[in-house]
Amino acid sequence: MPALDPRSTALVLVDLMERIVALPLAPRPGTDVVAAANRLAGAFRDAGAPVVHIRVERPNVDVQPAGSELVASLVHDGDPVVVKRTIGGFHRTGLHELLEARSVSTLVFAGIATNLGVESTARAALDLGYDVVFAEDAMTAFTADEHRASVELDFPRLGTVAPVSAITLDGPE
Repeated sequence: MPALDPRSTALVLVDLMERIVALPLAPRPGTDVVAAANRLAGAFRDAGAPVVHIRVERPNVDVQPAGSELVASLVHDGDPVVVKRTIGGFHRTGLHELLEARSVSTLVFAGIATNLGVESTARAALDLGYDVVFAEDAMTAFTADEHRASVELDFPRLGTVAPVSAITLDGPE
């Protein structure tokens, strides 16, 4: 996979919240996803590319469930955080405008769940004209079959699927 341009690429981390990471997931546990996402986020920050976090809130409730915070090790000062109230991360969140303001045209996705929040957000990104890359080993689902269906059947039709180790960025200009 060719190196991505950090001036036009953003990492989008979907629903890496304490309570979601702690769920029984497959093909890998949430803690493995967080570790891979941290490696990827570090590479993006080192190259000067944005790291955007998406987290879900349940609508029409006064208090969110315990563990609704993003995993603290993932969020650094200056990282934008987008709150969604649907499966996908674009609907009425300001995500598209945030990315447009930074001249982003390529999105690298990681998060939980592969076939829900990640795939829904990626499909909307394609509708909006973004190029997409999926960091396969920085995502997981509720079952291995759900993850595999997205990664093997859907994602290759939508963009590029690659392991974290293959996703590189050119250095900052």
